[in-house]
Amino acid sequence: MKQALDSIDFKEGSMLLLDKPYGNTSFGLVFQIKRWCKAKVGHAGTLDPLASGLIICCTGKWTKKLQGLTGLDKTYTGTIMLGATTPTFDRESLPENQKPTEHITAEKVAQVKKQFEGDIEQLPPNHSAVKQDGKRLYELAREGKKIRKAPRHQTVYLFEVNCEKLPEVSFTIKCSSGTYIRSIANDLGAALGCGGYLSSLVRTEIGDFKLADAYTLPEMREHFGTFATLKKIDPKC
Repeated sequence: MKQALDSIDFKEGSMLLLDKPYGNTSFGLVFQIKRWCKAKVGHAGTLDPLASGLIICCTGKWTKKLQGLTGLDKTYTGTIMLGATTPTFDRESLPENQKPTEHITAEKVAQVKKQFEGDIEQLPPNHSAVKQDGKRLYELAREGKKIRKAPRHQTVYLFEVNCEKLPEVSFTIKCSSGTYIRSIANDLGAALGCGGYLSSLVRTEIGDFKLADAYTLPEMREHFGTFATLKKIDPKC
């Protein structure tokens, strides 16, 4: 249940559950909250600009608690578009390598997605913040340099799909911290032989914390009585 904002001492320390809007950067949201609260603010785990949903922020003295929140399991809902791939594995880049999907059935998707349940080895996307030789992979990808990626051990506790709108697949995934949902979308499409990319994503849970208990940006704006435009990234498709 949400605590009344006027009862929170932000400088002394508090935890804020926030609903990051689609198109906003996590750092832009945190910067705005810092301006409003006039206190130190940190967050536990970023969300891509083209994803929305739950972010945990701590203010004031509570920023020391962030380290214990970064490794919590995550739950997401979203959609995967089959029949094409993108370089970034999501909508940040344009679809390419289009392939037919008429032969893809709900039964086939349900069978193939089992490969991505339980303990898995996952390669991060080339366009990700993982570091190689001190540089982010997305920086190396933009420079056209060779990328070396080591598999990362992750756990997918739940992977439910709904195929009523094929070639779009709706899903719910609960997974360990650090799992790339973009990679699951890309790898599912590859396993089906038609390609796939992440077309939408919402983070609904972090550990026991739920999006339903998060403050929206309009609620924060109404409380503080001010508003600044956050940095946005427009989808290219």
